[in-house]
Amino acid sequence: MTFPDISRLPKGAVFHRCALQVNPPEYEAQFRGADALEDPPQRVRAIVNGALERGISALAITGHNDAHGAVPFRKAAEGKDLVIFSGLEVESREGIHILCIYDEDVGPDQLGRFLGAFGIHNPAPSAEASNRPFGEIVREVSSQGGIAIAAHVIGGKGLLRALTGQARARAWRTSELLAVQIPNSVDRLEDKYLKILRNRNPDYRREHLVAVVNCRDVVTPDDLDHFSATCLIKMADINIEGLRQAFLDPGSRIRLKPQASARRPPPEMLALGWKGGFLDGVRVRLNPNLNVLIGGRGAGKSTVIESIRYVLDRSPVGEEASRGHCGIVNDVLRSGTKVSLLVRCRQPMEQDYWIERTVPNPPVVREVSGVVSQLRPRDLLPDAEIYGQHEIAELAKSPTRRTSLLRRFISDAPDATRRRAALREQLAQNRRAILEAQREHEDAEEQLAALPALEEQLARFQAAGIDKHLRERGLLVREDRLLRSVAERVVPLRKLLESLGQELPVDRTFLSQRADDKLPSMDLLSDADSALERLSLDLESVRRGFDAAVEAAETSISRIRSTWAEREERTRDRYERTLRQLQRSGVDGGECMRIQKEIEALQPVRERRELLREHLDEYRSLRHTLLQEWNEIRFSDLRALMKASKTANRSLGDRARVSVTASGDLAALEQLLRKRVGGRLKEALESFRSVGDFTVTAFLETCRAGAASLRNAYGMPRQAAARLAAADQETLMRIEELDLRSTTGIELNLAGQADASGDWRGIEQLSTGQKATAVLLLLLLDSEGPLIVDQPEDDLDNRFITRSIVPRMRDAKQRRQFVFATHNANIPVLGDAELILGLTPVGDSESGRATVLPDHMGSIDTESVRSAVGDLLEGGKAAFETRRRKYGF
Repeated sequence: MTFPDISRLPKGAVFHRCALQVNPPEYEAQFRGADALEDPPQRVRAIVNGALERGISALAITGHNDAHGAVPFRKAAEGKDLVIFSGLEVESREGIHILCIYDEDVGPDQLGRFLGAFGIHNPAPSAEASNRPFGEIVREVSSQGGIAIAAHVIGGKGLLRALTGQARARAWRTSELLAVQIPNSVDRLEDKYLKILRNRNPDYRREHLVAVVNCRDVVTPDDLDHFSATCLIKMADINIEGLRQAFLDPGSRIRLKPQASARRPPPEMLALGWKGGFLDGVRVRLNPNLNVLIGGRGAGKSTVIESIRYVLDRSPVGEEASRGHCGIVNDVLRSGTKVSLLVRCRQPMEQDYWIERTVPNPPVVREVSGVVSQLRPRDLLPDAEIYGQHEIAELAKSPTRRTSLLRRFISDAPDATRRRAALREQLAQNRRAILEAQREHEDAEEQLAALPALEEQLARFQAAGIDKHLRERGLLVREDRLLRSVAERVVPLRKLLESLGQELPVDRTFLSQRADDKLPSMDLLSDADSALERLSLDLESVRRGFDAAVEAAETSISRIRSTWAEREERTRDRYERTLRQLQRSGVDGGECMRIQKEIEALQPVRERRELLREHLDEYRSLRHTLLQEWNEIRFSDLRALMKASKTANRSLGDRARVSVTASGDLAALEQLLRKRVGGRLKEALESFRSVGDFTVTAFLETCRAGAASLRNAYGMPRQAAARLAAADQETLMRIEELDLRSTTGIELNLAGQADASGDWRGIEQLSTGQKATAVLLLLLLDSEGPLIVDQPEDDLDNRFITRSIVPRMRDAKQRRQFVFATHNANIPVLGDAELILGLTPVGDSESGRATVLPDHMGSIDTESVRSAVGDLLEGGKAAFETRRRKYGF
């Protein structure tokens, strides 16, 4: 795909800036008493060029009874990207001014006939009033194929000022009146007018709201700068039908003075295409607001959704969704199919990228120039959310997955996420260190268990004075151990010396081999060779000195050992004589020496035990600190989720509400206890869930307090309490480390009342469709990323689609991008989809594929798209019937 390919594709309805009350150049002289212009065509060209400079897409030329006013503007705009609507401004019999706007192909002769129908037979500019009342003129304009706008409705000769009482109310309720002009924003109107415009005055109540537009008189190019001279109107094609659709749905399609927003535009998907597979050759351009895929079953809607998921490298949230996704990738897209997605990022600056993925390879991100980027799809659209068929229903079943929907309202710093993972690893390492130290300490205690008896026996020998005869031999045993330790200190140094010898001389062959390569910096490489040579020589000198030092130490230690051995031999002789003397006296001197040796051998074990005690104290102190930080991170996350739930509830209003429960997901605890404790724990686990404020800290304190405390706190059976109370320390520490995630409960208001007294039901009490409706309401809350959903109506209650989902969608689509695949006409029609893409199967059942015909790309403004909606969607005509005035059924 290339940019020219995309630019030629329909984008659907987008906002266009329009000026709908532009006066011909003679207006000032004829109606305001100004001097006549010397060069009227020049004024026309100036207004046309001024409109183009200001990004205005359409001008309606509405001179007073002037059938020829649009002609010079249309000539000046030839070849330019500017639509010129034909138009008139007429005055009704009651003195009300009306703007009558027609398509650009309506010429002066036809406008003259239209004027005649109003009782005005001179098609030249004049102040002549019609002899027909306001309502009749408005209906006549509609029958002529035009649109009537009540001009300056609260000003002089405006509808709400020129008439009073029942006459004004009847005129206001004229069904063909689609729009009225006001001088500023709606919120600045007087309350009496505001109630009428917002359909809150029962005397003026209409079936549909009247659109409110800004379109004050434009006479000079500078008039276009006035904020009330133009407004934004969303249309697919700039024509009368586009205006009509916009005026019939003003909440979605009309914007008065744009409000400055500090929020940057979100990233969006711009275009999507396939090469190979079921959708081979299909290319679609996407709208930044609501995109709806329609088509019969088997037309490829799910293939489009799963293609987006595949190219973005996102995984489904449930098992059923995973199977469906893999089936479409393997059996529909098939190996070798290439999916391309053009995305626009706006952080840190606006830039476009192609994401391409060929089945079954990983995705590749390219800049639009074709250069491969190191970015990943998730870097470009980090907050994109994709849900396949029935996936929302799967999500609704999981309290922890529902919690992930609230995390969109939390700006989770990467450092906090990394710290959370690091803390879990530190706690695990600390647990292993404590357990290892405890095992070593227990081994030491086991070895030292005989020490008291040995010391008691030695004390008896000492009391008899025997140890004095043998003291010298005992000291030699200690000296022998010390001398062995001295020799052991030299061994690592000898090994280090041998390792150094293996590295010398330093290898320089890789540099000498480059000598003939004629490299440009060969002089520097020669210096580097010299540096390595000097290093080799210096280290060789160091090695020789090192070797001499080690050898001298070994020689000295050997000499010391020999001298000590001579002394030891003399001492051994005296020792043996002493033993013989003691034996003649009936005393076992050898037993005394054996005891001394055993006690001496246990001395390092005693020292090690004391060191292990210190280490255990340090490890436990560290664990206490880590647990405090661990709990603080978890509670901080809980507080953030609580705050997010309040934000969500404000947005959800009376439709739904959410609540967060700390440590509500006990699945990890259940799995751990079954593995490490065992037994019949079903009743115990149920007792945990019955405790609304269950926390790991309180549970562990209760476990350590004993079985009775467990029974009192949680009401669990006696045997289960005994097993938990007997759990080993490792199990308890593993429980401390569990990251029991918060869970989210959702309630849905089945009554739809605007206060808390509505029929609120928890998600466990809802039907599958109602559960999915509640979750989708959360998904529709503001987010930075696109939301892509496949056939949500499969799991939704139809009543909630029209009452809750569509209103939320209509509001949220102004701030984020949606892509929905659907059979249900309510979503594209009542949701006023900016872009509808109708998929059509082609070919036979075995070699078939699907395509999107050019006539089936666009908004509901386009006749061919409206026809496709009626033909392809289930209940299409019925959905249109609810808005028959808008769509012509």
